[in-house]
Amino acid sequence: MAKRRTPTTDAVEILHRVFYEGKPDRLKALDEARANEEIARKIRDLRGRAGLTQAQLATLVGTTASVVCRLEDADYQGHSLAMLRRIAAALSQRVEIRFVPIRKSA
Repeated sequence: MAKRRTPTTDAVEILHRVFYEGKPDRLKALDEARANEEIARKIRDLRGRAGLTQAQLATLVGTTASVVCRLEDADYQGHSLAMLRRIAAALSQRVEIRFVPIRKSA
């Protein structure tokens, strides 16, 4: 007998059911997009708190403002650990990496 779902009016839950539930490739892409967005947001927030423009951070890191702009773009997928370490050092931070279990989703 098929498992019966609880009806919902939650728009996020409905979208999840329609577009992601039972679709591991889409769930993987969603997780990757969330990770890229988190990195971009963190760089932008740290730079903002330091009171730096993209050009100023680029000078500290030894790159160009367009590279910093790209790193702060949530759609960018080319973050390298070396560049993240350079940015962290320029902002008096350190990079910390965590491994977390993969969520099992229906």
